[in-house]
Amino acid sequence: MATRQHWSTRLAFILAASGSAVGLGNLWKFPYITGTYGGGAFVLVYLVCTAIIGFPVLISEIFIGQKAQTNVVKAFEENHRRYSPWRIAGWMGLLSGFLILSFYSVVGGWVLDFLLRAILNQFAGHSGAEIETYLESLFSNAWRIIIWHFIFMALTITIVAKGLNKGLERLNNLLMPSLSVILLFLLVYSFFLPGFGRAVGFMFVPDITKLGVEGILQAVGHAFFTLSLGMGVMVTYGSYLSENESLPRVAGNVTVLNTLIALIAGIVIFSIVFSYGGEPAKGPTLMFQTLPVLFSQMPGGYLVAIAFFLLAGFAALTSAVSLLEVVVTYWEETHRKSRVGTALICGVTVALLGVLCALSFNLLSGFKIGGLTFFDLFDTLTAQLLLPLGGALISLFFGWVLGSQAVKVITGKPITNLFSQVLLWTTRAIAPLFILVMLVYKIMQG
Repeated sequence: MATRQHWSTRLAFILAASGSAVGLGNLWKFPYITGTYGGGAFVLVYLVCTAIIGFPVLISEIFIGQKAQTNVVKAFEENHRRYSPWRIAGWMGLLSGFLILSFYSVVGGWVLDFLLRAILNQFAGHSGAEIETYLESLFSNAWRIIIWHFIFMALTITIVAKGLNKGLERLNNLLMPSLSVILLFLLVYSFFLPGFGRAVGFMFVPDITKLGVEGILQAVGHAFFTLSLGMGVMVTYGSYLSENESLPRVAGNVTVLNTLIALIAGIVIFSIVFSYGGEPAKGPTLMFQTLPVLFSQMPGGYLVAIAFFLLAGFAALTSAVSLLEVVVTYWEETHRKSRVGTALICGVTVALLGVLCALSFNLLSGFKIGGLTFFDLFDTLTAQLLLPLGGALISLFFGWVLGSQAVKVITGKPITNLFSQVLLWTTRAIAPLFILVMLVYKIMQG
């Protein structure tokens, strides 16, 4: 497509891809699953999985998009043949992005609510028990949670409607440096907390007693999730990348930046937790219940709370924009509609579906499908089925259909080269095998 827009610079792509990867998974999920599975041992497995599985699959997804220069479904036809059966991987990525955004935007709304509470200094002068009820009070107020959800989606739609260069690129060029500055500020602050040393030890000294098979599989899955793999984002973003860019370099930059931010976020959060008597294995409520209580107890907690939830808001927004972009790009290119109209239609549709997720905590909490609320159903369906299967199919498509020729184009080296062999066989066998083991284990567990 000759008129297709492209990233203005390599840095713009790196910031955008990193912005998609650096979402609430780094700030919300990574710390609490690290705490749950014993700290250092989980981090070590996560780093290994990111390097030997996540990085090669990231390269393959970007390559598929870069070579096709089109949306996530059409990309498989361009790389293979018309009506290719491998299009199912694109459809799964499209559906995953749609469903994930419907509940992710609800969590983004929680972040905005807590950011406002932090700005209004509502964490100060209240007991820990009172602050811990804030999340429950938000959940029980259907209108409040829906309004925040719509505000978050309105921001997302507005940015995507502006297009690649004026929307996504400008957003990430502004928010990613801002996010990095805030995170470094929090890291410097945490360095002077009494729990900093313990936090570093917890993060980087392995304790395999709490890891187990579940922890290993969580690490594999999280490596996929935090790099936005299997959901069509990197194929779509890769399609805006000019064909002369070095994929190992840009994918390496995205992987390193994403991993570094996750590790720093973990150090910051655990420094606060250990300094003020929190529990690292608190679970999903760590960000929205434990940390606000600790902010109320610490010197300068007012500014730290604002900085933290502003950081979380930036991370949530950059990821949400990438998810909606996958859907909008497909619809815009297949139906030849305007960018503004397409963004509005797709965004409003996602927002309306997200109302079911928002009501899962109050009015629809008793309505369940297979024992799951709408929020949990969409989360489980994407995290445990669509993303792993989509990632496996993309990996197999690259490894076996595009194969050696694609690897030689990417590396610029003979197929006998070590890196070429690692890239080829990771996508052909290692990544799909790990995903298969994850799926079988989840099925056996229940």
